[in-house]
Order: sequence, then C-alpha cells, then structure tokens
Amino acid sequence: MSKATITVYGIPNCDSVKKARVWLTDHGVDYVFHDFKKQGVPPDTLDLWLQQVSWDVLVNRKGTTWRKLDAAQQASVVDNASARAVMLEHLSVIKRPVVVKDHTVIVGVNPEAWARVVE
Repeated sequence: MSKATITVYGIPNCDSVKKARVWLTDHGVDYVFHDFKKQGVPPDTLDLWLQQVSWDVLVNRKGTTWRKLDAAQQASVVDNASARAVMLEHLSVIKRPVVVKDHTVIVGVNPEAWARVVE
C-alpha cells in the first residue's frame, strides 16, 4: 500500500506553518513543504482547494496582507471567483498553513484534523 504525499503550503517564517511542520515531524510524518512565496500557488491547485473548502476559510481576513488591501478590494471578495483573484494576486492573504493529502484540505492550525489524515 502506498502512502499519499502530504504537502504543507505556506511561508517558512509563519508561526502557524512552523507549528504544522513541527507537529508533523514530531509525529514521524513525511511531508513536502511548498513555499508559496518562492514557488507560488498554481491556479489549478487553488481551484482544487476551493472545491474542498469555502473561500471564506481560505482568505485570512485577520492578517496584515488583508488589512493592507484597500476597502474596495476587500469589499470585492464575495465568492470563489473574486477570492481566487485576490489570493492569486496577494498570496499572503491565504490563511496558513494549507495541509493537503489526496483531496483533503486542512486550513490553519488543526492538530486533530492533521491526525485524521496521517492515520
């Protein structure tokens, strides 16, 4: 039986991403880290995430990047298409980490969900 690859998407210096990476390492889980500041987020990957989780879960409205957007741009984010456009333009507005295994997408720090996908 082959094990599916777990990918952690995020930014290396993000505290939430660090928590995910430490948790996975401490639990002996092999994973691939995808630095979306350096590697970007392919539009088709973002589309897969949006099929699994709501855009309002993926958009981090508490972060610095969101707060730096002007009010009109913030107000324009109302559905998958508008959220997708903003996330592709401003990658740091994506809530981190995004942990993916097969078609399971977990957004944010969630050790209980991580435990379910590594079993």
